[in-house]
Amino acid sequence: MRVDLFDFELPEECIALRPANPRDSAKMLRVGGDGALVDRVVCDLPDLLEPGDALVFNDTRVIPAQLEGFRTRDENRVRVSATLHMRSGPDRWKAFVRPGKRIKQGDRLSFGGDGSVCLLGVLDATAGERGEGGEIELIFDLSGPALDEAIMATGHIPLPPYIASKRDEDENDRRDYQTIYAREDGAVAAPTAGLHFTPELFEKLDARGISRHFVTLHVGAGTFLPVKADDTTGHRMHSEIGHVSRETAGALNAVHARGGRIVSVGTTSLRLLESAAGEDGEIRAWSGPTDIFITPGYRFRAVDVLMTNFHLPRSTLFMLVSAFSGLETMHAAYAHAIRTGYRFYSYGDSSLLFRSEP
Repeated sequence: MRVDLFDFELPEECIALRPANPRDSAKMLRVGGDGALVDRVVCDLPDLLEPGDALVFNDTRVIPAQLEGFRTRDENRVRVSATLHMRSGPDRWKAFVRPGKRIKQGDRLSFGGDGSVCLLGVLDATAGERGEGGEIELIFDLSGPALDEAIMATGHIPLPPYIASKRDEDENDRRDYQTIYAREDGAVAAPTAGLHFTPELFEKLDARGISRHFVTLHVGAGTFLPVKADDTTGHRMHSEIGHVSRETAGALNAVHARGGRIVSVGTTSLRLLESAAGEDGEIRAWSGPTDIFITPGYRFRAVDVLMTNFHLPRSTLFMLVSAFSGLETMHAAYAHAIRTGYRFYSYGDSSLLFRSEP
């Protein structure tokens, strides 16, 4: 499909720079399977679902994966910025490095330098091979838990470009850009649909008889990359590492068997569940990388309802929601959201999408 079919005009003032407070006070647009639009609030979620439905959350935890430092070659030093993308070994990460064209294999990179990390006060790495997507493998001098600790001490929260271009990261982001249930370190971007949940909302969902289940997909920096191709067939998704346990797969299959619905909290949970589902719709235990790219025409096998934020024009995520609810319906929903003051992107408001009726 032509990528321009997924374009729309978004005023700058619609982009949220801070989350709603409390988190579950954010607006939520209910988009019915028939395309009907209803304005609600996130804390209304228990009333919009039925007892026996199951929410599926991505429990990945965002690490401070934005590293600032210098490239050293001979006696020349150039300032560089690296966003870790995906771990590829105990001592190495794939990363998007700026300015990438000035990095060659074998270059030495030094991050940090404030005296608080390792004995020399810096986190050092060697530039490895460059991938097809432009990412560079960084081979660090530290490995395993020592590397993890150094990244935690050296790095910054990698705020999305549309926030980082307007303000600096601060201490609030360490809290705000993390779900309350995050537990598996490894993401470089938050599964933002889950940012709306509070302990109070969990209690209401429990009382309603709606179960909670957790999967893990470590969101990579590729989620921020624009689609540069003119047609969707020309776009290549970056892989992300995920895991669905045997216990979770069995519990979700039982939900469907009882007539309940699987409600994916976020596009990351949805992409992982669809990767783990067979042609028969059964969800299986699954672990490994996924680069699933969902566009209109895709037949959903596992997920019945999707809770998600409002996404970038021409993005793979807007393509995904258009596949789920219909391109025309999503253009109408986004036009309504813009017209009525919904807040967009990572810290923005939410939508609850019911899969389009055939």
